[in-house]
Amino acid sequence: MEWYTFSNMIGQIRIGQKASTPGHSRTVIRKPDGLYWSSGIWNGKVVEMKDYLFSDIWTIYEDEESLVWLEYRAQAEQKEQEMITNQFEAERERLRDDRENRMIDINKVWKNKDVY
Repeated sequence: MEWYTFSNMIGQIRIGQKASTPGHSRTVIRKPDGLYWSSGIWNGKVVEMKDYLFSDIWTIYEDEESLVWLEYRAQAEQKEQEMITNQFEAERERLRDDRENRMIDINKVWKNKDVY
C-alpha cells in the first residue's frame, strides 16, 4: 500500500479510483468530471481544496463502486493526454516565436550600432 500527500494523490488518482485517509475518515472518488466525496456528510459533493486536506496522507484503491467508472477511464485519460500535449506544443511554439523575435531585435540593434 502506497501513501501519498494530497497533492501527490491528485496527480496519481485515475477515474474510478478512490482515495482514503487512514481509517477511511475521509474518502474521495475521481469521476470523469472531478473529485467527489465518497462518504460522510459531504457524500456526492465536489471536493473543495481546503487546508486540512494538505496535512493528510492518502492511499489510492479501487472497489466495486469503482467498476462503474472504468469504461470512462481510457477515453478521459486519452483526452487529458491530448490536452496536455496541445498545451505543451502551443507553449513550445510561443517560446520559439519569442526567441526568433528577440534575435530580430538584436540584429536591429547591431545594424543601428554600425551606422553610428
